[in-house]
Amino acid sequence: MPSLVSLEEIRAAAGRLSGVAIRTPLLPFPGVRPRLLIKPESLQPTGSFKLRGAYAAISALPPPVRERGVVAHSSGNHAQAVAYAAALLGVPATVVVPDSAPEIKVAPARRLGARIVTTEPTLAARVAATEELVERHGYSLIPPFDDRAVIAGQGTIGLEIAAGCPQADLVVVPVSGGGLISGVAAAIRALCAGVKVIGVEPELAADARDSFRHGQRVAWTARDTQRTIADALRVEQIGALPLQHILSQVSDIVTVTEDEIRETVRRLAVEAHLIAEPGGAVAVAACLLRERDLPAAGTRVAVLSGGNIAPELLAEILAGAGEREPG
Repeated sequence: MPSLVSLEEIRAAAGRLSGVAIRTPLLPFPGVRPRLLIKPESLQPTGSFKLRGAYAAISALPPPVRERGVVAHSSGNHAQAVAYAAALLGVPATVVVPDSAPEIKVAPARRLGARIVTTEPTLAARVAATEELVERHGYSLIPPFDDRAVIAGQGTIGLEIAAGCPQADLVVVPVSGGGLISGVAAAIRALCAGVKVIGVEPELAADARDSFRHGQRVAWTARDTQRTIADALRVEQIGALPLQHILSQVSDIVTVTEDEIRETVRRLAVEAHLIAEPGGAVAVAACLLRERDLPAAGTRVAVLSGGNIAPELLAEILAGAGEREPG
């Protein structure tokens, strides 16, 4: 069984990311008690935290390996991040995305020069297409979450939280494939031993919660996970290495409803002046609307993981006319 990602690996990733990823601020959510600080990864050049892991992984490849090109599969944000990082490093990139991926996430990857390959909206289809491209062209795979270098890159968020708010009692993080919470938890637990890390995902895509409860990876069907508005969190099963981190370093995983996600996207825009995509808003949603499910805390930090939301969807949510809770 591979060891957990170390603080040294995360610090090395931070060195490679210097000047590339923005050191995002910790912004107070106005008028909320107990104190809630937002870590807005939506401010990254690609609109999500995924830039950290993608650049950390690609930049760690030896130059001769990079020159052959990289390939990634993604629901959207990782695709854009890989395309952006590859363009900075002069590396050819191919990204495999589900045919249901929002165009607002796919179009930037295309503009950055990445080759786009579409598949059915299942993790298995994405993985199969990616493996075929690796076999055929010799590309290096940049996984979206189940990878040490990617987790180390995401862990730089934890470094920044520990440095910016060492007095935090609770750090709350969205969960999809588990790379983000793994990196954050590894950094936080190494630097702030008393701080609890909590994961959040939609009720309609709660495979990580089920995996946490059962102590082993539990898969949901693509048909089930596709129901959530949080397209970034529709992965059917968390990664193997992320599960190790979650079981040893995460205190709990809780869920939020579709209506709570929409309400939080609206409140972030209106009250905190921050744009969040649905998947990016779930940790904030838990802090605002599911406080009963979280440990008591004097200061909480919630990671706002992304802001790549289609303008028309944002307009619907702000007007209160978004999709209603699926039955």
